[in-house]
Amino acid sequence: MRVLIVTKIFPNRVEPHSSPFNRQQFAALSQIAEVEIMATIPWFPGAKRFAKWSRAGRLLEVPPRDVIGGLNVQHPRVAYVPRLGNRVSGPLYVASLATRAIPYRGRVDVVLGSWAYPDGYAAVVLGDFLGVPAVVKLHGSDVNVLSQMPSMRRGLEWTLPRAERVVAVSRPLAERAHALGVSRDRIDVVPNGVDTDMFYPSDRAEARRELGLSQGARIALYVGRIEREKGVFDLIRAFGWSGSELRHSQLVMIGDGTAEPECRELIERMNLPIAMVGARPHSEVARWLAAADVLTLPSWNEGTPNVVLEALAAGRRVVATQVGGIPDLVDSPELGLLVPAKEPTALAVALERALASSYDPSRVRAAANVVDWATSAALLKESLQKALEGRARRAA
Repeated sequence: MRVLIVTKIFPNRVEPHSSPFNRQQFAALSQIAEVEIMATIPWFPGAKRFAKWSRAGRLLEVPPRDVIGGLNVQHPRVAYVPRLGNRVSGPLYVASLATRAIPYRGRVDVVLGSWAYPDGYAAVVLGDFLGVPAVVKLHGSDVNVLSQMPSMRRGLEWTLPRAERVVAVSRPLAERAHALGVSRDRIDVVPNGVDTDMFYPSDRAEARRELGLSQGARIALYVGRIEREKGVFDLIRAFGWSGSELRHSQLVMIGDGTAEPECRELIERMNLPIAMVGARPHSEVARWLAAADVLTLPSWNEGTPNVVLEALAAGRRVVATQVGGIPDLVDSPELGLLVPAKEPTALAVALERALASSYDPSRVRAAANVVDWATSAALLKESLQKALEGRARRAA
């Protein structure tokens, strides 16, 4: 099977820590299928002048082609119009990729769009152009958030029913796809995997010695983008809540983003026991998880966040918001506690309770529904195969 993948969420030279789940799943898929990747880079005229404010400007240094995680990757530039991007993003995306797609005629069997829109839209259009079926993989925010915008919802309602199959990373996300017009018999739930050689229950004291952390502290860990919608200010305010004992614990925040300067200012002003350590390599995240007592993820919207899967695989309990596919993962008190989004007080109470509780990491790992990347890739290939068979049946 020859698979052409179109996605805007993939690592690159400038953002090497971005979307490791796609890199890992597609690397595993490349062991059982032929994989070619178009990992797109946004572009608009004069982007370089706006590099301080615009991701497009910062990504100008990304080379046109690269090898990432053993995968051959193209980085085609795709045009978009700032401020008006949502209304025209799909057609502009396809127009930017059209000439790149011509050489793939007769060379691929299926096109996979890994993000609902505009990647899924491009997969459907390019699949028709190449005469092969299209599959769209949904991650979470690409449906949960975008479907709330009228212009984007129209794009999703056009795209998803026209895909041969739709892959969702969780059952709630599969239901959202159905609500957008996809019949249930064309939706496959394919959970993301975990690198189980990297994330497994390991000695907390040893990890703390490696990282120079106190052996006696209670430590909560956040891993993700430092953005308002990730609930980072809710998390900081939870640690600063006057009725909380969290000031006697410690929070470590891993990641970077546009809200980082404001977060640092708030932490300093409130004199809180919070360390922001920036973005870290994936392998180092495993050591931070090993050192932590709990992982916390206070996002306002999520799909099926891989950091939760990684924490559970590492035998660490989770305190998170009850959004997206998180309840599908943290589905028992043994695995952690869930709270409403945007409620710092409820988050503080849950973190206090979790940090005060002892537990057996091996039991957390055993109770979690975690698969490795080889299993996840095999399930994805099954969905791609169904798309090929469905297209063949209609052509017969």
